[in-house]
Amino acid sequence: MWHHSLKVSILLGILLFSLVGCKRKDSPLTRVTPVEIDSIAKNYYEQYLKMYPLEATMQGDNRYNDLLPVDIDEEFISGEIAFYNEVLSQMKQIEYKNLSEEKKIIYDVLDYTLKEKIERYAYHPEYIPFTQFSGLPLDFPVLGSGQGAQPFQTEKDYENWLKRMNQFPNWADTAIENFRKGMQSGVVLPKVLVIKMIPQLLADEITSSDLQKNIFYKPLMDFPESFGDNAKVRFTREYQQTINTRIIPSYKKLAEFLEKEYLPKARDTHGYNANAKGEEAYAFYVKSWTTTDLTPEEIHQIGLSEVARIEKEMQAVQKQLSIGGSLPAFLEYIKTDPKAMPYENAEEVLSAFEKIHNKIKPKLKTMFSSTPKSGFEIRQTEAFREKSASAEYRPGTPDGERPGIFYIPLPSPATFNVTSGMESLFLHEAIPGHHYQVSLQQENEKLPAFMRFSWIGAYGEGWALYTESLGPELGLYSDPYQKMGALSDEMLRAVRLVVDTGLHTGKMKREEAVNYFLSKIAYEKSAAIAEIERYMALPGQALSYKIGAMKIMELRKTLEKQMGERFSLPEFHEEVLNSGSLPLGVLERKLKQWAKAERESSNG
Repeated sequence: MWHHSLKVSILLGILLFSLVGCKRKDSPLTRVTPVEIDSIAKNYYEQYLKMYPLEATMQGDNRYNDLLPVDIDEEFISGEIAFYNEVLSQMKQIEYKNLSEEKKIIYDVLDYTLKEKIERYAYHPEYIPFTQFSGLPLDFPVLGSGQGAQPFQTEKDYENWLKRMNQFPNWADTAIENFRKGMQSGVVLPKVLVIKMIPQLLADEITSSDLQKNIFYKPLMDFPESFGDNAKVRFTREYQQTINTRIIPSYKKLAEFLEKEYLPKARDTHGYNANAKGEEAYAFYVKSWTTTDLTPEEIHQIGLSEVARIEKEMQAVQKQLSIGGSLPAFLEYIKTDPKAMPYENAEEVLSAFEKIHNKIKPKLKTMFSSTPKSGFEIRQTEAFREKSASAEYRPGTPDGERPGIFYIPLPSPATFNVTSGMESLFLHEAIPGHHYQVSLQQENEKLPAFMRFSWIGAYGEGWALYTESLGPELGLYSDPYQKMGALSDEMLRAVRLVVDTGLHTGKMKREEAVNYFLSKIAYEKSAAIAEIERYMALPGQALSYKIGAMKIMELRKTLEKQMGERFSLPEFHEEVLNSGSLPLGVLERKLKQWAKAERESSNG
């Protein structure tokens, strides 16, 4: 039933495209209703959100909060690709050279987005529907907790989530089918990752029938005050039944499949190159995550060069602290140095992050002409995903109803080491990193909706890493331990270039990557393993940070030199941020045109 209605929706979307403001060249109506990139972009995104209603929910668009599409289904994917091709065919009618620079950016981003989405399916990402690091089975409990993007304020909200929960088994069953297709075609996960996924699916917070323990019961323990007794009784009964008969069995079924059927067929190898068409697939992921034509080998060499540069800066901090020995010995020493672990509990760590926020506030005003309207919170990561999670930022909604949230996992607060990066982590994940970039993008109503809510890794992660370099200008990194943390964070992104390309081209095995990682960064071994396994699960994603940041820094230095006194850092940041996520080539063209216009205006 769902698949049929979804297919009809997609086909209706394609039909709408051919009727609303997007006439083909051979239509006599073309002259009456000219093709405009704005109308194409608007219609595209309306249909896209119907296909991906969870993304609408994340943006605070509640129109589809009861839908949970099986977006990994073969029929869904074929309809999706047909839809993207139809949009591209409409774009071909536009005279690109006649567009303004602003409209060219919209055209280029939409063109890039559609072609990237289509090409991705050539490598069957649906054959690995989720991993230990990402995917619906990990996101679903957060949505159902009442603490995520899914609202639980009205009876309609509770009914919407009930419908989504009832659709989850269909998605889970399709995930199993897809894993099987991957087994048949030689596209499977490494065994070491599958082993981590099984206990995640069976976590008490997900599979416990005890009302007090299960995360899906939490909305029942915190009903809105407006709810009457009848509503509370009804929802409690219906939620209990759905959780016990639909959600818990689905998670247990997924876990049993992975353990008994998939694990024996999973790979002993660690790089994506070992899969069928793995080398081609990895080359695509490199291109996708960096938005460049750099090869894996070129990126590997950039990584080695950056590692060598950062090592020299680390040695300078070692000298400042008057600690002798080799750099690896120094890194080992600061892992257990009590001065680097000053906190006793989670509240102290969260409070320390808040102090960083307060410290940089005055300086931010001198570096940014625009600041987000959206609220901002710092939270500890939920227990069920804390052990395998990294610090992360989850965007708020553009209307300010839900704040942006900086999540920090603290399974052991007493061993939280500031030299793993604390001040730099806040700049990256929170302010002025992801919170500024994502919030300003979402709040910018001058942009088409698809650009307000888009994400391009090299731009988004590149910006966040670039903001770490602003630490000294924001009054941070004066403490040598915090400086070491900032260098460790920068080293982390340089090491990623080496190990991601090393793993996925077969140059490195997991253990070699872990050892290399530990020789360069002061991480605990368990944390280093989690990092390496994350790269194994998301080939190419780890490359986006450094490649993007290096491009933004290169452009800043080039324009500072070219523009001299005319260069304004707040204006530069404004230009980087005010068009949303851009492929790096489009960003470079935009900034150079801004600099040219500034020069011409001052000369005129």
